[in-house]
Amino acid sequence: MNQRNRVTLRCFFVFRLVIIKVNLKISMTMNNYKNQFFFAAVAAITLCFTACNNPADNVNEAEVTSATEESAAPADGKAFVSTADSRIGFEGSKVTGSHEGGFETFTATIVVKDGQLVPNGTSVEIDMDSTWSDSDKLTGHLKNADFFDVPSHPTTTFKTTLIEKADDGYNITGNFNLHGVTKSITFPAEIQVSETEVKVNAEFFIKRFDFNIEYPGKTDNLIRDEVVIKLNIVAVPS
Repeated sequence: MNQRNRVTLRCFFVFRLVIIKVNLKISMTMNNYKNQFFFAAVAAITLCFTACNNPADNVNEAEVTSATEESAAPADGKAFVSTADSRIGFEGSKVTGSHEGGFETFTATIVVKDGQLVPNGTSVEIDMDSTWSDSDKLTGHLKNADFFDVPSHPTTTFKTTLIEKADDGYNITGNFNLHGVTKSITFPAEIQVSETEVKVNAEFFIKRFDFNIEYPGKTDNLIRDEVVIKLNIVAVPS
């Protein structure tokens, strides 16, 4: 049974456990029992499905393959660099809910020629020690060997190898180096280019197991494989 099925099964058991506890604690009249059971059941169902919701269900999955060869030729065009308005975030989840986080320190470099991004001139470098999350305890855990292992892998990079026009935007392909593992990933994105600014927005998910980040979580609160990545890059001429 895979990780996702185990999480779904555990959600079912959480729901059953709540209903059983409601039945055991009811000692009121039949009418009150029916009312209390009804509202408790509704609350249990809402809690179960809210807690078990997977944020990755609502976004596209990145296509992950073996790393590809990168062009050694210098990029020809106008250079842009990310501003403080840029954001790189992530969202992971487990049986009991989800957590959001991101990176405070990173640099995105973009080269534009004839109004289009030049693949071999577009890259991102992230300082993994700048990882943050919505929980200080979780932030510390993300930085240790169970997850990002920042002392061993202080930098994460993405180097674009191909940018293709799609029906509803663009598909960006590049070599993504995370946790010491390099894979080629392809994801959909929105790209806006002007003389003074470049914007790249994307939201997709990867599977952390592909990058050897395999900490399972607690046996009664398994962590999902899928992690949503959120990119909002704003770049100006360098």
